[in-house]
Amino acid sequence: MQKMGTQHVMVLPFPAQGHVNPLMSFSKRLTQHGFRVTFVNTDFIHKRVVSATNEEVNLEGSAVRLVSVPDGLGPMDDRIDTASMCSAILRAMPSAIERLIKDMNGGSEKISAMVADLNMAWALEIAHELGLKGVVFCPSSAAIFALQDNIPKLIQDGILDNHGIPIIEEKFQLSPTMPFLETTNIPWCTIGDTTVQKTIYDYLARYMNVTHLTNWWICSTTSELEYGALSLCPKILPIGPILMESGDDKLRSLGQFWEEDLSCLNWLDQQPPCSIIYIAFGSTTFFYPNQLKELALGLGLTKKPFLWVVRDDASDNTKITYLDEFEGNRGKIVKWAPQQKVLSHPAIACFFSLCGWNSIMEGVTNGVPFLCWPYFADQLFNKAYICDVWKVGLGFDLDDRGLIPHWEIKKKVDQLLGDENMRGRSQKLKEMIVRNIAEGGESYENFKKFEEWLRK
Repeated sequence: MQKMGTQHVMVLPFPAQGHVNPLMSFSKRLTQHGFRVTFVNTDFIHKRVVSATNEEVNLEGSAVRLVSVPDGLGPMDDRIDTASMCSAILRAMPSAIERLIKDMNGGSEKISAMVADLNMAWALEIAHELGLKGVVFCPSSAAIFALQDNIPKLIQDGILDNHGIPIIEEKFQLSPTMPFLETTNIPWCTIGDTTVQKTIYDYLARYMNVTHLTNWWICSTTSELEYGALSLCPKILPIGPILMESGDDKLRSLGQFWEEDLSCLNWLDQQPPCSIIYIAFGSTTFFYPNQLKELALGLGLTKKPFLWVVRDDASDNTKITYLDEFEGNRGKIVKWAPQQKVLSHPAIACFFSLCGWNSIMEGVTNGVPFLCWPYFADQLFNKAYICDVWKVGLGFDLDDRGLIPHWEIKKKVDQLLGDENMRGRSQKLKEMIVRNIAEGGESYENFKKFEEWLRK
């Protein structure tokens, strides 16, 4: 590691697992280039991260400092309620962030720049007013950033009304080089009812209106993966994938909301190459018992070993006994896994995924094909890249109950694992990405350019 410099960067993630994780990985990258980082979580997320941290983790002397501010919600409020969270954030966090910066800049810990998660880009106004350099970091795809940047055009073209709600139900393209998107699958239109969607859209419009305060829009992607989106929105600088390196156990754990069960790595070591189905559905997905049962039955029909991540809050309490009995000798169930390490393990054959952007980047970087099970938000659009553009995965069809039935699961597992061309394309995508992030590659050089600007 280079000698630590005097530049001090504040990093501000949106309070959700899929945002804290990549921003922590990005912070680690900054420290490798000699920067100090103050990482600002909400009080609620800070407590979760600390409680999930392995006891051996010691941050003394680390270039990353953890601090927290209130999110505006009470201790018993539902933080899965995105609309309430967005409203509370705008009430409480701007003044808290401003006070934090002023307090730090009044002492010896002066902040010189702020890196704001795209979903927290309202903070650019604070950075601008206090004379800090401002940067937007997009932890989702460039396509989603481009979609939000083109909202005025979508309103002008009669696709959205002034509240961000679709006027028509049809497919549209942002550009001829990008996949089609259903208006019903526009990310903020997949959450709650119309009132909720309008609240989320208002929050989104609020932060998008200030992204012009910086020329640095950086994204965890590559030009080969998202040529169309980056051509449509050339201001976005691809520096990805931004992933935590395998040896960074100390900082990796600080991006997690649950303690990782490392026993699954020893279990994987005992399995043959390309033999294990890995199933992980992120940090917020809830399964109704009938869908959970169909998934378990489908895995049973495949007669293939599996590693399945099932959070305690992923379904109701009846799941615990049922899945303990189901696990048997052929599979392993854990509450949370070190996903990057799992996906890089030679025993993994494929990845059942919600298609969150971080999981996609981890999967494609390791050459793993996907079985796509999107839930909401950007996941539905991300699936189109996996299945239709890169052609490294398959989706599922619903039955007349609105469920993915067990026979459909078996069918798609057999189809995916029997397709050597699918694995071949996955490996080619991996090779392309590895070249990109290696010295001299586009993402490497783009990050170098950004780092030099930040240091000036």
